[in-house]
Amino acid sequence: MGGPSLEDARTGTLPAEEVRRMFDRIAPRYDLLNRVMTAGLDIGWRRAAAAAADVAAGDLVLDSCTGTGDLALELAARTTAHGEVVGLDAAPEMLRRAAMKAATAGAAARFVDGDACAMPFGDDTFDAATVAFGARNLPDLDRGLAEMARVVRPGGSVVVLEITTPRHLRAFYRIWFDRMVPRIGGLVAGDGAAYSYLPASVRRFPDARALAARMAAAGLIDVRWRTMAGGIVALHRGRVQ
Repeated sequence: MGGPSLEDARTGTLPAEEVRRMFDRIAPRYDLLNRVMTAGLDIGWRRAAAAAADVAAGDLVLDSCTGTGDLALELAARTTAHGEVVGLDAAPEMLRRAAMKAATAGAAARFVDGDACAMPFGDDTFDAATVAFGARNLPDLDRGLAEMARVVRPGGSVVVLEITTPRHLRAFYRIWFDRMVPRIGGLVAGDGAAYSYLPASVRRFPDARALAARMAAAGLIDVRWRTMAGGIVALHRGRVQ
């Protein structure tokens, strides 16, 4: 089945089912493109997100919109074999690759096909929940944040790692995300439309301060954030009451 038109992708507001199909299509090249587009910096960003989750051996942790499982594996290294990480995603091909990576690494992680806006988990199930570069793909951001808060026990952490619009470096940002990223996606993945969706989805996503307010509205307390890579990436953390 074909992908979205370039015009549709440039709106950054594709229907949820189209987003799922898009990620399934690009799954074979997803990790490679992440490394290329970030010059490998995304590895350190995910490591920082795992540290912010403040988990320990024996904890049960959720990684929402897990994709190919890179953050889930970072978390599993901290929860060890005594705990477990559950990765949730709606794209089966991404989940398949995540499960293969976990099996190769011998990580205590399992992966579940599900909707991040209607999670198949009970209240207060997890010690922490994370999402890395997936929040902007949710059809209802507020619902997705509320679901993360719901499934985490009181006192646990909710961490959001996401691309954001920087206050500085705007010229570089526009050239890289609006022009180069779609071209790289077209060359490496053969899917320029999918990688036109990326900068468009970032443009419509709340900035760091607004995202913090949305997390607070979802019931989280002590919401704090810091930016990385010159303000292009924001790492937020809040606690469940």
